[in-house]
Amino acid sequence: MRGDLIRVLSSVEEKANELKLDGYEPDVVLLGKKAYEFIREQLNEEFGDEEEVFELSGFKIRVVEELEGDAVVADSKALGLGPGGAKRFKVVL
Repeated sequence: MRGDLIRVLSSVEEKANELKLDGYEPDVVLLGKKAYEFIREQLNEEFGDEEEVFELSGFKIRVVEELEGDAVVADSKALGLGPGGAKRFKVVL
């Protein structure tokens, strides 16, 4: 299970770096409900807790049910201003 957690954290970092290279300042990870539950389960299994997750790789987490098993790393100040400012990836395979 540790490999799944590392994969997700690596994806968050990769997408954040891509956004930074494009001139954005990523500050939030939007997670689908399934993706959030998957990550929460992985973290709780790894650290033996039963707690909620509020941050991932230093980014605030927001749950957006419509994303289901996906996640989006985004610059919240750039969303809706035009194309760009967000990168999506699959969490639950």
